[in-house]
Amino acid sequence: MSAVHCVLALGSNLGESRDTLSTAVADLADHPQVRLSAVSPVVRTRPVGGPEQPDYLNLVVAIETELEPHALLAHCQAVEARHHRERIVRWGPRTLDVDIITYGDLHLDDEDLTIPHPRAAMRAFVLQPWAWMEPDARLDSVPVAELAARAEDLPGLEIFEGE
Repeated sequence: MSAVHCVLALGSNLGESRDTLSTAVADLADHPQVRLSAVSPVVRTRPVGGPEQPDYLNLVVAIETELEPHALLAHCQAVEARHHRERIVRWGPRTLDVDIITYGDLHLDDEDLTIPHPRAAMRAFVLQPWAWMEPDARLDSVPVAELAARAEDLPGLEIFEGE
């Protein structure tokens, strides 16, 4: 199998989120069938949906992989588990969330995995960092920058400079 270009979104709002994100990027790339090709700036965003919780730090990465989609999902979930991810409350606070946004041009919808990510086209915390990272990127033929400009959560997004 030849390598497939994929976009992954990472988020964290519990613990040392900045350290968690940088370590998680390294953990994702620490696989013989995954090569990191780009990393977006880190952004701080307000939570979207779910219970009252702290702000998130988010970033987007581009990878090249020979992993099949479900094997990539398993790898992402193993990285989440390494960072003590617990799935207790839907859209609740988390030490790490890793979502597969795109897997080449694949469209997939089964009980375990939906690609492209079903809410990615509405989320500035995915779209804006992705547009900065890959200015010509498209999601289902629509420019990612155009989708970002229309996202309701764009006003709450800011580049994270560290604290």
